[in-house]
Amino acid sequence: MVVDRVVPALAPGASVQGHFSQALDGLGGSGDELWLSWADPSGAMCLRCSGDLARALLPGWQAQAPRWSATPAAAGAAERWLGSAVAVQSDGEQALAAARSAWNLRQFDLALDARGLRALRAAARQLTGPAWRPARWGLAALLVVQVLGLNLWAWQQQRAIESRRTAMTDLLRASHPQVRAVLDAPLQMQRETDALRTAAGRASADDFEPLLGQVAGAWPDGRGPADQLRFEPARLSVGTNGWSVEQVAQLRGRLEQSGASVTSQDNQLTLSRAARRATP
Repeated sequence: MVVDRVVPALAPGASVQGHFSQALDGLGGSGDELWLSWADPSGAMCLRCSGDLARALLPGWQAQAPRWSATPAAAGAAERWLGSAVAVQSDGEQALAAARSAWNLRQFDLALDARGLRALRAAARQLTGPAWRPARWGLAALLVVQVLGLNLWAWQQQRAIESRRTAMTDLLRASHPQVRAVLDAPLQMQRETDALRTAAGRASADDFEPLLGQVAGAWPDGRGPADQLRFEPARLSVGTNGWSVEQVAQLRGRLEQSGASVTSQDNQLTLSRAARRATP
């Protein structure tokens, strides 16, 4: 156990108080002798109640309207000596009240070597004390508000996504009434549109002519006609046998800048369109 603070039972301060107890260890006297610990803004002292000094100072103390307390064992004797009631305060309660003060008698030769640890403990003790209770409640309320706000924002975003999905589904059914089951509205819309384009004899972006035009627009400077072309659905392969590394890199770079997907294998560059899919 590390003792990081030493505090006085009563210390000079803004409050005026007196505490009765039985004989204090190290001060002599019998075990049932009544002692008074006194503290006011001018200082603190401990006196035997059997002496004349405490009785002489009592009228001045009473004029300051102090708070009188006593340990359970000394409460009866304290009330008889004082002539009025006193609040019963156990040693544990008095120690807890003393620990809440800002005093620390462990200084100079008695100071802890780990200053950082002491400062951390002091900060933790201060933050968990009663003075910081409103701040802790405020922080907890702020966290609750943040969580509720995030949940509300997520709910609104989910509602917006569902609304867009419903709109896309309604558009698919209005444009293509023959579609009965809607599983993936964007994909089904693309397929139905491609089918109508094919039926009308119009080329799509994945047909041979558009892909060939894209390759022609990116053709390397100074390179003659293609030696080999091969077309598969949505894929056009160009033979690069005998090409220089610079020519292959030039064609590939230009195609990728136009948004195409390009792969190279076995002296061939294969061009395909990037997947086009709407985001719900």
